[in-house]
Amino acid sequence: MFISLVSFMNGMNDLLDGLMLNRTPHVRLYNEIKPVENQPVSLSEQYKNNINFINSIKPKDRGKAIYNSKTIIKVLHEDKRVLDVAPKVVTPVFFHSGTIELSGVINGIDIIGEENLFKFSDYITEGSITDLEQNNSIIIGSGLARKMMLTVGDIIKVTTPKGNLVLLKIVGISQIGITEIDDMMSTTSISTAQKILGEATNYMTDIQLNLHDITTAPQLANEYRLKFDLDAIDYQTTNSQFETGSTIRSIISYSVGVVLLIVAGFGIYNILNMMIYEKMDSIAILKATGFSGNDVKWIFIFLSLIIGISGGVLGLVFGYIFSNIIDVIPFNMASLPTTETFPVNYNPVFYVIGITFAVVTTTIAGLLPALKAGKIDPVEIIRGK
Repeated sequence: MFISLVSFMNGMNDLLDGLMLNRTPHVRLYNEIKPVENQPVSLSEQYKNNINFINSIKPKDRGKAIYNSKTIIKVLHEDKRVLDVAPKVVTPVFFHSGTIELSGVINGIDIIGEENLFKFSDYITEGSITDLEQNNSIIIGSGLARKMMLTVGDIIKVTTPKGNLVLLKIVGISQIGITEIDDMMSTTSISTAQKILGEATNYMTDIQLNLHDITTAPQLANEYRLKFDLDAIDYQTTNSQFETGSTIRSIISYSVGVVLLIVAGFGIYNILNMMIYEKMDSIAILKATGFSGNDVKWIFIFLSLIIGISGGVLGLVFGYIFSNIIDVIPFNMASLPTTETFPVNYNPVFYVIGITFAVVTTTIAGLLPALKAGKIDPVEIIRGK
C-alpha cells in the first residue's frame, strides 16, 4: 500500500506541476513597466542629501522591446550553463469573429526554440506546430475556439494595440489544460507577430532560457538582471504556489505511508508476542537441552527478519502490480487532453524506502518479544506443566 500510494501521489504531483512548470522557462528576461528608482530630485545636488517625499510618481514606459536582443541571445548561447534559448514576442490583441470580440494574447514564438524548451507540440490537439511556418498563420486556444466557434482552416480577425487589423488563418488548436490560458492565449511565429505589430525583425519582448542545472536559476536570474539591465525572474518565483502545493501533497502521502508501515510493525509485534506464549513449552525444551537465552533471542529476531524481508518483497511485487493497475485506469478530462490514464511515478527510490522501512520496522517489532523469550526460565515452565 505504501508503494501504491506514494507512486500515485507523486505521479499526480508530476502531472499538476507539469501543467505550469513545463510551460515556464527556468529564467525569463523582459522589460517591466515600473517607476524610475532615482527621481530627478534625488539626482539634484541641492536636494540629493535631503529626505524627499514624492507623491503620484508615474511609471516610466521603457517599452516592451528588449534592446540589442540578438546580441544578448548570442551571449546566452555561448554561456555553457544555458541549455537552450527561445525568444518570444508577446502582445495583447482583440479577436474578432462576426460580431464577437474577445480580448486575448498572442505569443510570437521561435518554433524550434519553443519546441526544444517546452515541447509545445504535446499541447496541440489539432494541426501541427510546423504549420506556423506558413505566412499569417495562428494556433488558437481551445477555449477561444469554443467561444468563437472556430475550427482549423477558418480565418480570424485580429486587432493589435496600434489599431492594425490583420487576418490570420487558423492552422491548429492548442489545449494547455489551464482554462485562463486556453481562453486567451494563441500562438503564431515570431516573424508573423513582428509583422502584424509593424516592428523590425529584432523586436522581441521576452527571452526564455532553460539551464543545465535548474537549481541555479535564482542565482543566474540575478546575474543576468545586472549584466543585461533587464528584469529577470526564475521559475521558482513564478511558480512558488505550485511548489508549495507539491511539498504539502508529498508530506501527506509519505505520512500516510509511514503510518501504514508502523501499524504493520505493531501487528508483527503482537504476532511474535503471542507466539512466545504459545511456544513456552518449546522454548523451555530448547533451554533445557542446552540452548542459551541469547540463542533463543536470535531465533525470534531471525523469525522477525524472515517476516520482514519476505513480506517486504511481496509488498514490492504487489505494490508494483497495483501501480500498474492504477496506471491503466482511464483518466480522461477536458482540461488535460494529453492525459489518458491516472499518472503513476515508478521511481526506484520509493521501492528502496519501502523495503528498508519494512525490514527496520519488523526488526524493531521483533526485538522486544525476542528479549522476553531469552529471559524465560525453563524450570518455571516445566514445573508449571
